[in-house]
Amino acid sequence: MLSTENSGRRSQTGATVSRGAAPRETGAAGSWILLEISRPLRLAHAFMSTPVAPAEHAVIKTAYGEITVAFWPDVAPKTVENFKKLAREGFYDGTAFHRIIKGFMIQGGCPNTKPGAKGQPGTGGPGWSVKAEFNAKPHARGVLSMARSSHPDSAGSQFFICHADARFLDRQYTAFGEVVKGLDVLDRIASVPCSGSERSTPVERIALESVTIV
Repeated sequence: MLSTENSGRRSQTGATVSRGAAPRETGAAGSWILLEISRPLRLAHAFMSTPVAPAEHAVIKTAYGEITVAFWPDVAPKTVENFKKLAREGFYDGTAFHRIIKGFMIQGGCPNTKPGAKGQPGTGGPGWSVKAEFNAKPHARGVLSMARSSHPDSAGSQFFICHADARFLDRQYTAFGEVVKGLDVLDRIASVPCSGSERSTPVERIALESVTIV
């Protein structure tokens, strides 16, 4: 909200009016009035003409379709920038969703899931970690959040998307976005048959073909 103040005193001057002519201000007071009128108009014009950059989204292209997510940089700015950086560098391209629990979440982003990669899926990362940005955003269906180990500041590249509400994760994991398109794709991925002791290892490879920032 813009406001202006003036603590000085105005001088009293008259206005001259000639027959058939429009009134006009004369003297210093007239200049001050014109300045005060034009100034807020200029400020308003500058404010209205300033373009607002559109918010960026991530398009996660999978073997089952595309999921589009919107980011929450207001609550997790460093996490959002880290995800964008990795996506732009092609880090996620060719990885896979390696952990799926229907009614809970789908997890991906581990480089060990790329074809030919060595290492246990779910244990890889980019070589650095991001400080936790726990916030008040609830882990509801469609929320994008960072996976981590037991240490709060251990998140790197792995992420998960909530298939259903998981409020017990609130303020313990960094939520940084939400699905705005492709919840049906999320449902299809979450419904893939799984095996293993946790019943979370998909029996088929669910590839992340690409993650693009648009």
